Amino acid sequence: MPGLLHLDASARSRSFSRRFGDRFATGWRAAHPGAGYVHRDLAADPVPFIGEAWTELCDEVMRRRITDPRRYAEVVRTPAQQAAWDVVAPLLDELLAADVVLVATPMYNFTVPAALKAWIDQVTFPRMALTGTRFVVVCARGGTYLPGTPRAAVEHAADYLRDFLDGHFGVTDVAFVTPELTNALVDPVLAGRRPEHEASVAVAEAQVDRLVAAYSPAVA
Repeated sequence: MPGLLHLDASARSRSFSRRFGDRFATGWRAAHPGAGYVHRDLAADPVPFIGEAWTELCDEVMRRRITDPRRYAEVVRTPAQQAAWDVVAPLLDELLAADVVLVATPMYNFTVPAALKAWIDQVTFPRMALTGTRFVVVCARGGTYLPGTPRAAVEHAADYLRDFLDGHFGVTDVAFVTPELTNALVDPVLAGRRPEHEASVAVAEAQVDRLVAAYSPAVA
């Protein structure tokens, strides 16, 4: 049975990243009735940052050359390490059980929110591969950072996630949806660019709907 892990990272309860993440999750769940679904709101219920005990687990996993995540618990030795593992274990179980991971995030200050980075740090260990997992990333941005635009070089949210998922997890099946210029709704300086924002939203809606269709079972 397929499973979807849905992560929200926006500090706003009514954000564009949540809006499009919900659109994908609703469509995916309708196409996969009875499938597993886990939603984690990393902004409302943040996971803790990693601490020294987590680094000890990481070092021991690397020292023993353990590549199977199901064996990570073998390295736990101290009460502090057990407490660190108790944080990691449910997060890692959810990730490993998912066929599709939906990451809905804004870009804050040119990169992903700390809440999302904290989750990434908790579930990431040396030489860990997720090559059979699909990722959908919704990354909403207040301005425009498309290739060829003046600020393209400082886009470190979608680019970071693309580089990380491929470079560490070996995941190449990643789809990106990037509604842009959301600040045109509130910033007078960008008010004249609202049509561009609305066009970006329309493109994002169509992208999400195509992804839902692509990830849905074929109908005979």
